[in-house]
Amino acid sequence: MGQTDRVTEPFADRFAQVRSAFGPLVWGLDPSGRLLESWGLGDTADGLDRFVDLAIEAAAGAIGLVKPQSAFYERHGWRGVRTLARLANEARQAGLLVILDAKRGDVGSTNDAYAEAYLGPDAPMTADALTVSPYLGLGAMDAFVERADRSGSCLLVVVRSSNPEGRRVQAARDESGQTVESALLQEIGSRNAQLRPGRVGPIGAVIGPNHMSPELDLVGANALFLAPGIGAQGATPSDVAQVFSSCPDRVMPSASRLLLGAGPDPGKLRAEIQALAGVFKELLQA
Repeated sequence: MGQTDRVTEPFADRFAQVRSAFGPLVWGLDPSGRLLESWGLGDTADGLDRFVDLAIEAAAGAIGLVKPQSAFYERHGWRGVRTLARLANEARQAGLLVILDAKRGDVGSTNDAYAEAYLGPDAPMTADALTVSPYLGLGAMDAFVERADRSGSCLLVVVRSSNPEGRRVQAARDESGQTVESALLQEIGSRNAQLRPGRVGPIGAVIGPNHMSPELDLVGANALFLAPGIGAQGATPSDVAQVFSSCPDRVMPSASRLLLGAGPDPGKLRAEIQALAGVFKELLQA
């Protein structure tokens, strides 16, 4: 087998390990210009580099997963992209799982290129999981799915986003009365059942817990779930526990601004991370 074909431990298994050690909390590393200024770092490429140093110092040994939002790094040009690659590499070396929030998604050879960029041991910016947008059709994601399955990575498909504008599209119904989000989740379940029968598959879903109805068949998806929007977008830990009560061991709740507000002191950041992680460990006992 070639380098890209080497199978590593599935992301679901690695998540179970860090969940046991630190809880399921994901720390969103979103260095907006306002945040860099408030931390006294300056909204520059140098400030972004210093942010990454502080974030890794705070995260290592305190949490199991981090989720950088690619846009906040790309806005600094090539230096920002280089810093994002460094963050992914150093975070993984520190034992953290990296979820790259890039929401990529296209068709054909473009998806092939995105998959080569982010997934697998030979990717120049290796992520353990990647968010993707499915609205050109989940079938167009085949390159992502195949590479994620081979490399032990995870795709996190946006099914129900945390922003209210998404409801008009995601809750729309087809001629049979099924919603777009329900159909997506059903297709994810079918794909996972083919790839990993009886186990959690490599295709996960993004489910915003601040939108709690209508109900979705979460268990049938055989998937992991990224739950964004904790804090600033209105979702609470109790919302997460309620929405994912049928599969509490499969949810990865994510908080960004709620935790970043404690910076830039790494000690204060660690304390906030550990406090919120403790809340989720208690609420999401499986």
